[in-house]
Amino acid sequence: MLALWAEQDVIVADEFRDGNVPAGIGNARVIEKAVAALPGKFDHIYVRGDSALYAHEAMAWMDTRAIGYAISADMTGPLKAAILALPQDNWKVERMDEDGVREWAEVDFVPDDRIYKKGHVTLRRYLAIRFRPRQGDLLGSSDGVKHFCIVTNRSDPKGGCGLDIIHWHRGKAGTIEHAHDVLMNELAGWALPSQKFGANAAWLRLNALLYNLLSAFKRIGLPEELRDARPKRLRFLVLNCVGKVVRHARQTLLRFADSLSRTYADAPRTIFNLPRPSLAGV
Repeated sequence: MLALWAEQDVIVADEFRDGNVPAGIGNARVIEKAVAALPGKFDHIYVRGDSALYAHEAMAWMDTRAIGYAISADMTGPLKAAILALPQDNWKVERMDEDGVREWAEVDFVPDDRIYKKGHVTLRRYLAIRFRPRQGDLLGSSDGVKHFCIVTNRSDPKGGCGLDIIHWHRGKAGTIEHAHDVLMNELAGWALPSQKFGANAAWLRLNALLYNLLSAFKRIGLPEELRDARPKRLRFLVLNCVGKVVRHARQTLLRFADSLSRTYADAPRTIFNLPRPSLAGV
């Protein structure tokens, strides 16, 4: 379980779990840890996630703290029935492409979970998404029609209309899903070193720390064009390039290969000019 600060591309909370633990268990605890790890104070905090976050404990925790969210909802029987009962006029076209037509509509739905009621502290909105293939539309068939749904408590002006929230929710594919891909496939998160749970949990934490260090390095010490570089590209351009530390005449020089020094001449200066950490209390 990972929580990512999307604007800074930093993992702020991680939790290593046994394989038999359901994805929807204990996520309110992870969100609480992630919010506590954020530096300073923020006027607004927003959370977006997949259906693993569709747990009313987590949503209730965010409701009471005025944290806006958009989460993929489980397509339960009552929710599916409410979506299918929508009049055709309620559906609005999002876009039309070669594969089919994507539409969205807001659903008047209250889950029968004995927790959320219409008098709840925060109103939850259910935004349905429908995909219709073009061929099925021509033949009047429902084959291939797919339905999805998002639950959100956002009704603020910044959230925009329902379609804006849907687009914002989809943006997680370029943040947390990207981070998970890098962590597992380009770093060493997938290669668990031990049969011991604690050792593997520490291994995941070390890889998350490395992910954060690379994010900081890209923002502080590298040019703007490498802000979104993946570790594989950084290895090729920076980390595996030949360099040498030379001490001469009371000076310490970091000598790069010619190709690197021409491209990133300012990177070492930026890094070395960072303020030194305080050693008080150590």
